[in-house]
Amino acid sequence: MKSDIEIAREATLKPIQEIAQSLNIPTQDFLPYGHYMGKISLDVLKEKQHGAGHLILVTAITPTKAGIGKTTVSIGLALGMNQIGKKAIVALREPSLGPVFGIKGGAAGGGYSQVLPMDKINLHFTGDFHAITSANNTISALVDNYAYRHRNDDQGLSKITWRRVLDVNDRSIRHIVTGLGDGNGEVNETGFDITPASEIMAILCLAKDMDDLRRRIDNIVVGYKKDGSPFTVGDMKIGGAITVLLMDALQPNLVQTTENTPAFIHGGPFANIAHGCNSVVATKMAIHYGDYAITEAGFGADLGAEKFLDIVCRQNGLQPAATILVATAKSLKLHGGVKDADLSTENVEALKKGFSNLDQHVENMRKFGQSVVICINRFPTDTEAELEAIRLHCEELGVPFAVNNAFSEGGKGATELAQVVVDTIDNHPSEPLTFGYDLDSPVKEKIEALTREIYRADRVVYDKKAIKALKMIDELGYDKFPICIAKTQYSFSDDASLLGAPRDFEMHVNDIVVTTGAEMIVVIMGSIMRMPGLPKVPNAEKIDIVNGEIDGLS
Repeated sequence: MKSDIEIAREATLKPIQEIAQSLNIPTQDFLPYGHYMGKISLDVLKEKQHGAGHLILVTAITPTKAGIGKTTVSIGLALGMNQIGKKAIVALREPSLGPVFGIKGGAAGGGYSQVLPMDKINLHFTGDFHAITSANNTISALVDNYAYRHRNDDQGLSKITWRRVLDVNDRSIRHIVTGLGDGNGEVNETGFDITPASEIMAILCLAKDMDDLRRRIDNIVVGYKKDGSPFTVGDMKIGGAITVLLMDALQPNLVQTTENTPAFIHGGPFANIAHGCNSVVATKMAIHYGDYAITEAGFGADLGAEKFLDIVCRQNGLQPAATILVATAKSLKLHGGVKDADLSTENVEALKKGFSNLDQHVENMRKFGQSVVICINRFPTDTEAELEAIRLHCEELGVPFAVNNAFSEGGKGATELAQVVVDTIDNHPSEPLTFGYDLDSPVKEKIEALTREIYRADRVVYDKKAIKALKMIDELGYDKFPICIAKTQYSFSDDASLLGAPRDFEMHVNDIVVTTGAEMIVVIMGSIMRMPGLPKVPNAEKIDIVNGEIDGLS
């Protein structure tokens, strides 16, 4: 089979204006970025006649290091729905350069189920990530300047907590010291996170409109005054300047799939270190313009889906009509004890042992009132015996099941999945959302509701740093914010080696960070880091320009 980038090159793209016209987007609300990309004004969401498309959430079981293929399934489902005569629009996150040049090589789908132009989307796209990085680091420069200016008076700061970001994987800058040398500002121990972990990224993805964006930016706590009170962006009177940097970035991006159907790509927080969903405004646009709006939440359902339901849906009154739980035969065998090197070999018994992970995710989504459809993202090495074992298990669970072949066949390979999803929404839609915790509960109770009910941990241990943070949260009145767990994506626990559905384990809270602009409490567990490192052999070694064309993206 041809590579992803070969398929992308051979696809016949329509001018992006035609894609916009197919959605009846007013000309004055559409801004082209070249021939095949464009941005949509938020003014379209102010129209009186709002669409009422069915919202579909795509999530997954606990993934392998190679991923599960949620993006391929999400795009494929949109293609399949359009094949059976349904108007479906997919809304996805933007890829980060960190994973593109690190381990994944791209995040625009795969095979004949891609969003295009994939090279542009995987690289600089429309500049949203650069705008977010610039906004974040402008705050850093301005707060450092403020601290230097007021270093000898009562308006000075006792501590700066705001960190810089960069959209690369770079372990060497996780912890740095700034201000060294004469005349270079105040010495401060700080560091870099990756751009998808930035509070600015979360704010952009959660903001309902420009006014909400500005409000949230003003509320960002960047440090603490000498009297111990929070010091915010608003205190520096720079909220307007930061908002100006993000004006264009707040507008969702419109592109197309390999079959010329519309797709919104906007925002890109990771689900293991942030909330893991595309922007609220992009999802609302997909609902507005489509009969079916398909959105994806990052990593496994214990991370991205939980945050989408508990944070995004709660804040915006969104209600998924169905949730698609993606699995692969390889991932099930991994959770059944098979080593990475042997995942392509048939092993029905190991696959059945891996059902414990699948079952826990199904149970978790049902706790939220979700109507679940299980989708197997098919790989060439999957055998009929393995697929039959999965089908029989889904029958026992009473969960609809379909195989996705969109990677190799495009939309026609996803018509079975599309029909199953449509039938599920028509006959057994999700119930009204039941959330994982009450926002008014104490912070520890909210954390432990998730560790107990979603992860199945027996107990939670809090480090001294986390205990101190809990006290500060209560004292400053931030305790009503929702919880955003930051932990490994490879296990229900905070230990990546505990596969399947572990029991009788404890989870470790190392730190708790309040993001007052994003209005979340980020709970950092285990060894998770907000600035990833590169693998031993980064994908950057495969990326090149060959005969004037980019090669090595996937």
